[in-house]
Amino acid sequence: MAEQQPAPRAPLPEDRQPVIIAARRTPICRANGVLKPLRAHELLAPVLRSLLAGAGVAPESVADVVIGNAVGGGGNVARLAALEAGLPVSVPGLTVDRQCGSGLDAIALASRLVAAGGDGVYLAGGVESISTAPLRAHRNCDGEPEFFARAQFAPVSHGDPDMGVAAENVAARFGISRARQDAVALRSHQRALASAAAGAFDAEIVPVAVSSGPAGAVPAVGAGTVRADDGPRRGLTAAVLARFPPAFVAGGSVTAGNSCFDADGAAAVVITSLRRARELGASDGLLLLGTDTAGVDPQLLGIGAGAAGERLLAAHGLTAADLGLVEFNEAFASQTIACLEQLGIDPERANLDGGALALGHAYGASGAVLVTRLLAQARRTSTPGQLALALISSAGGMGTAALLEYRSLS
Repeated sequence: MAEQQPAPRAPLPEDRQPVIIAARRTPICRANGVLKPLRAHELLAPVLRSLLAGAGVAPESVADVVIGNAVGGGGNVARLAALEAGLPVSVPGLTVDRQCGSGLDAIALASRLVAAGGDGVYLAGGVESISTAPLRAHRNCDGEPEFFARAQFAPVSHGDPDMGVAAENVAARFGISRARQDAVALRSHQRALASAAAGAFDAEIVPVAVSSGPAGAVPAVGAGTVRADDGPRRGLTAAVLARFPPAFVAGGSVTAGNSCFDADGAAAVVITSLRRARELGASDGLLLLGTDTAGVDPQLLGIGAGAAGERLLAAHGLTAADLGLVEFNEAFASQTIACLEQLGIDPERANLDGGALALGHAYGASGAVLVTRLLAQARRTSTPGQLALALISSAGGMGTAALLEYRSLS
């Protein structure tokens, strides 16, 4: 008896159903490291070029380029990167800032443009060059600058904790031990190393040429090419993690070992309608079934993804048991555990190839990295109808979730 295929969920009409047919990313590398010579648009441009070539999309047919960015200098990096990538001047660009959620929210926005009847081809994702982010300053009454390390995310009346302090708040509120946090961090590194060795990242990574000259210089062929992530640590063990001191609060449980590190990188997808995807000859893809963004207490900002995911699953009548793949942005192990358990997802089931604890957190790009990973994993398992969930929390007490379904399009 033939295996029964899952019944299609009730999608939108084919000319309005968003589907992701390609996803690429740069290597994710430690800030102030090998990618330091490249500004944000220079990181993103090779990803956009690779997507167009791989998906067989004519540059002039792109309806818009929607890109998330969190700590850049403004000026619409989406438009700048599109032109840097060689897209014609007729193709516009839109930059989205929801801090860490920016890359996933850019994809969500592009999907809504398709669902609204756009029926066009969109490039959507995120980029972050923390290494070249501009210095920030307020202008005082006397006109002199007062420099600050980060933007304000919530009014003082709501509390505006630093990220690490908020991670400690989550650990305390939900009773998450240091041992559990360290275990999640170690597993992330071990999985990332094993997946890299098995070639799991090869097809999605766009090698990036890096010039040894000044920032802004055009990378010269042969000047140096970055081909792999540089975050996962081979020598990391439970004993090594146990030696890390608290990083943010005296006597706390959040350490540099069970927190992500800042990274540079870019990731983007090709998203279009199901009808257009078939015209382009796409053989498979991820249908975007829905997204949700939720707000939570800024003091517990790390749990925003859990709130968004809970609402999204409920809206579709689903539970954790219905999910085949889950990617969560591991900014901190404490919030990773808290959010996944809120959703009833065993942390062992998420981030099968490691997450941001090992690969790093390139702020505005990280949400798009999640989707890139999900498409690669879905193609690897090749299970039609498999559901996938991407989750990311954001500064200020927010979180975004996206529900996707793997489909054969042929």
